[in-house]
Order: sequence, then structure tokens, then C-alpha cells
Amino acid sequence: MKRPTHIHGWGTSHKGAPLERMEKEIPALAGHEVLLKVMACGICHSDVHLIDDDWNFTPYPLIPGHEIVGHVIEKGAEVKHLSCGTIVGVGWQRGACLQCDDCVSGRENMCDGRTATCVEHWGGFADYHVTDSRFCFPIPKELKPEEAAPLMCGGATVFSPLCEFLPLKMHRTARVGVIALGGLGHLAVKMAAHMGYDVTLFSSSEKKQQAAESMGARHFVPSNKASEIRKLGRNLDLILVTANADLPWNTYLETLRSDGTLCFVGVPPSSLSVQVFELLGKRLRVVASPIGSRHDISRMLEFCARHKITAATELFPLEKVNEGLKRVREGSVRFRAVLIP
Repeated sequence: MKRPTHIHGWGTSHKGAPLERMEKEIPALAGHEVLLKVMACGICHSDVHLIDDDWNFTPYPLIPGHEIVGHVIEKGAEVKHLSCGTIVGVGWQRGACLQCDDCVSGRENMCDGRTATCVEHWGGFADYHVTDSRFCFPIPKELKPEEAAPLMCGGATVFSPLCEFLPLKMHRTARVGVIALGGLGHLAVKMAAHMGYDVTLFSSSEKKQQAAESMGARHFVPSNKASEIRKLGRNLDLILVTANADLPWNTYLETLRSDGTLCFVGVPPSSLSVQVFELLGKRLRVVASPIGSRHDISRMLEFCARHKITAATELFPLEKVNEGLKRVREGSVRFRAVLIP
């Protein structure tokens, strides 16, 4: 294959603007870099936040996209673990210092020097992508590119706390609650169920009960009705919050068993107000969890391949990216939007 000279992507130079075609020359690769031909790229809600500068750090021009699957077509001189033709996935993170305490202890996703795939770098809403090979992950042959793409961010984000906050001694005895059955939540339900846990879905939409049960949830509770939540009693070991909404958090704490954890991977719009006394008696924890580490992502892909866990997706041609973004903004995608060439 002849080496391409330019990346053609879809991006914006202004906050909240529709994406338009952009082009830039592909530079010579650094030692650890690879050039990927993009096969699929998820549209994550984080891409919307970046486009709209909701986090106040978006550098423009911006080419979004951080749930990328592509095959290697060129590699730098230091890349030894990947071959040209290998299909790999790329998530939110593209780099870290690899020298600090977090990095050397396998927590490079918490490195203060971490860099993002599509912040100050061109992301995956494009035909080609250049990134650090040390943050590329071979995709198991059992997973199709369009099915695997949302796993690279959404899948890793929910897999990590399911492993971190449920000790091995709880294996197949723990009870897990998942709040919201969206892009993150539906993957959390599938993963927790295949881990053998008893899963309860909390949702404001009773229409999602049947879908949740088909994915492995055994119980359904309205997420915004404190009286219904209280009926659970102290029943759960982990509640994974995938919703970006304000909910009765103190009521949720009342459903946790001793040493239970309320874990946020979604970000509510308001500050939390929890009663410390409620935490004290049962030694409860309120935590937040970022993306997974490299080890987490590798384990997650292997787990999903073994159990045939894939994201439920709607596909959009790359040139229809603005239509896909509109659907994500509206919350009408079921459950993940993915761009394909």
C-alpha cells in the first residue's frame, strides 16, 4: 500500500460548530508511533463535551474521536510489538510519562503527564490516525471493528471499577447496581452479568427494563423514586453511576451493604452532598473512576472476546458525522454511535 500523504478528517475551529472537512500532512513517525488506517471510530459523549468546550480546555482546531479501531500501515523504528496489518484499538489516552509512581505501578491512566488521543492531536474522525503504539491494543479476532470501537473508552471505563471494587472473595456472590442503561450502562450490565454478579438496573425509563433483562440484569428499580430505591434495603455491594444526572445519592447509600461502594463514572451536573454519618456505620465509600489502565484495557478486550460481549451500535458513514453527533446529543442512539469509512 502506498503511504498516504495527508490525513482527511472532520473537525471544527469553533466552539459548538458543526464539523467540516479538514486536512493536514502526515509527518514522519517518531520512534514509538504508528500510522493507522481507521476502520471504525465511536462517537462518545466526551467528544460532544470537547466540541462544545464544556470542560474549558478544548484546543481548536479539534478533530474528535477517541474510540478508534484501525490497522497498522506504518510503524516507527522503536515499535517491536506490532506488525503492519495488525488491527488495534485506541482509547482516550495516547501517552504518559511512563516514569512516575503511577506509571511504574501500572496506573498510567492516572499519570499527571498523560495525554489524550484527540486533545492537541487529531483524533479518529478521520481516514488515518497517528498515535503512540504503547497505547494501542490488538483487537481479538472475535470482535468486529465497529463492535470493538466503543469498548476502547466506554468498555474500559466500566470494566475497571467492576474489577477494582469487588474483591475476589466476592466472586459470583456480589450484587451490583448500574444506574442508567445508556452507552456506558448497557456495557456495565453485560460485563457484570457475565462476571456472575446479581445485577440491578436503575433507570428513569421503565421502557428499558426488558432490554436490561435481555442483557443480564435480574432486577429493575426506578432511578428517581426514593421510595422504590429504599425497598431494596441493604442489598448491593457496588453501585456504578453511569448517568450524568442529579439523583438522591444518600438514598442510594442506604442500599449498600457493609464495605459497599458508590462509584461515579458519569459526572452529575451538581456537587455531591452526602451524609458522612451514613458512610461511617457501614464503612461505605464514594469514589470516582477514570478510564482503565493499559492492563485493564487488555484484560477487558480478552474478557469481551471470550464472552462475546459487544457494544450495541448504530453505524454512520464518516461523511454523516454531523448526523451521528446530532443523534448522540439528543440521546436517541441505541446504544453507541460508530463512524465507519
